[in-house]
Amino acid sequence: MSAHSIRIAVVIPCYNEAVAIGRVVTGFRQNLPQAAIYVFDNDSSDDTAAEARRAGAIVRHVGLRGKGNVVRRMFADVDADVYVMADGDDTYDASAAPGLVEKLLTEGLDMVVGRRVTEEREAYRSGHRTGNAMLTMTAAAVFGNAFDDLLSGYRVFSRRFAKSFPAHSAGFEIETELAVHALGMRMPVAEVPTVYRARPEGSHSKLSTYRDGFRILMTIGRLVKSERPLVFFSVGFGICVLLAIALAAPIVMVYLETGLVPRLPTAILCAALVLLGFILLGCGLVLDTVTRGRWETKRIGYLAIEGPPRPGA
Repeated sequence: MSAHSIRIAVVIPCYNEAVAIGRVVTGFRQNLPQAAIYVFDNDSSDDTAAEARRAGAIVRHVGLRGKGNVVRRMFADVDADVYVMADGDDTYDASAAPGLVEKLLTEGLDMVVGRRVTEEREAYRSGHRTGNAMLTMTAAAVFGNAFDDLLSGYRVFSRRFAKSFPAHSAGFEIETELAVHALGMRMPVAEVPTVYRARPEGSHSKLSTYRDGFRILMTIGRLVKSERPLVFFSVGFGICVLLAIALAAPIVMVYLETGLVPRLPTAILCAALVLLGFILLGCGLVLDTVTRGRWETKRIGYLAIEGPPRPGA
């Protein structure tokens, strides 16, 4: 497949970005002239859609609020070999896109993440930076360490990735789900440092450090339960058994000294906690078997999709 026959689509999720969207579209048109530029307007109340059309983008409307809902529609509606996704707030460097695409194609990858690098304090606030690092470490401990910037909105995907991604999340936690999907499917991925800059004047962030951080943590918890059920339920098993041991220790000591069980309700509670723990462990073992079968099915579906094209192939 020649480089000219590789279909590249730039997909831009945005909400109320009339100030910046024209520059974003123009930047990607200049750096990826062969690409189709799609702007997915998430029910904006300003002139985002009109500004995007004026800059030459194909505009699609998504009524359901939330970035996850937009990504779900983007991957469903756009047909391409390579997908370049960037937010519409003009914080990502469009000139890095050709390099990201080339890396994905030449190395046969399924996802390349633009790791944010900036010296501008306003571009990447300390609270967001700390939260991103904590969430990245949490996800790495459970799913494997492949990313330093879990929440970057600048990514390049293969067709295989886009068409096999289930997209359960509704909001900004979608970036976490993208990373976990790649790690769970053991896809070849990479990170490339890219310049990240402050929003233009008049553009305002939709992120809330605490609210969105909490939602992302809850997403990681749900993903652990659904994708690593043995780990999730084993934690419950451990808590129940340790609590039972702590409560039972004084009772056992008294019984060894006197032969009596003075706190019968506590003894019953300890037995119930141990029983609950083994029930949780049994649930984890059963669901782990089910999850392995589900991953095998997803893997077969992933392999049924044509792989990343190689330039010159």
